[in-house]
Amino acid sequence: MTDREIFGTTSKGETVERVTLRAGGLMAKIITFGAAIQDLRLAGHDAPLVLGFERFEDYEQHSPFFGATPGRCANRIAHGRFSIDGTDYQLELNERGLTHLHGGSDGTARMNWTITDLGADRVTMEVTDPDGRAGYPGNCGIRATYTLKDDGVLSVIYESRTDRPTPVNVCQHAYFNLDGLDDILGHDLMIAADHYLPVDRDLIPTGERASVAGTPFDFREMAPIARKEHHKQVAFDHNFCLAQARMTKQPVVLARSINSGVTMEVRTTEPGVQFYAGVYLDVPVPGLEGRTYGPYAGFCLETQIWPDAVNHTDFPNAILRPGEVLRQETDYVFSKS
Repeated sequence: MTDREIFGTTSKGETVERVTLRAGGLMAKIITFGAAIQDLRLAGHDAPLVLGFERFEDYEQHSPFFGATPGRCANRIAHGRFSIDGTDYQLELNERGLTHLHGGSDGTARMNWTITDLGADRVTMEVTDPDGRAGYPGNCGIRATYTLKDDGVLSVIYESRTDRPTPVNVCQHAYFNLDGLDDILGHDLMIAADHYLPVDRDLIPTGERASVAGTPFDFREMAPIARKEHHKQVAFDHNFCLAQARMTKQPVVLARSINSGVTMEVRTTEPGVQFYAGVYLDVPVPGLEGRTYGPYAGFCLETQIWPDAVNHTDFPNAILRPGEVLRQETDYVFSKS
């Protein structure tokens, strides 16, 4: 049996639907607004595995991309500027008037997607990001497919197409909390990356690829997220360099709650993962089950092309051209000991 229901209505009058998927020991609730994961549960673990809201209105008014699919270009673009084939483009500066973040103020994370396929364990949603929105060239069609599989696997596949050359880079922006406590500082993490991207005061990569060795960014072996530098918790919001280009899907991250025994493995085709520890979270309304979401309430592992890649020739390619299909695959694999 497939659960499909009305979850709310957008400020534009659009009907937001919610579907519930079940398989492999997982239960996932996906909403059409932003193609967002609204709730995710693992058998044998009572608390939600992600941050989200019970009411739709809170997604429009208060969501910092909870479970959403930001695009057409996730993460940051310096000064919102880039050039393709000799043509200069200026995007909306939706982050403090300085940078372009997650596709802009009305990007795909805030669009109402259309369900095109639905089964008990899967859903496919589609959206078109129109030519000129936020300054992007070309019409960009994006398809998101969520599938629950055996052994606790949540599969996420994004497929993007365009009719003009344009930057494209979408990702799944779930905030995870594997123990249900107020913060995620009781989690350990492993990231299979020898280098990360240092950032400037606007969180834009400087262009340097720095070694993680001898730094708080060294997660090559399982290590606590709770680590301090200059007597303060490190405010992780950085890209870890997994590869120079898109790759065959492989394990790249392992996260574990030392309190609950819940483990999440991340497998991806993407060359980078943005680890954000939720330092800036301060949500003024209750979340799932009435939970309070303050700093470090959840962490993100955004598998994607490196941020601002469109402005760095030595970063992985971020330009999609007509006739090409950008296929981005990530599996989140959950278990409990």
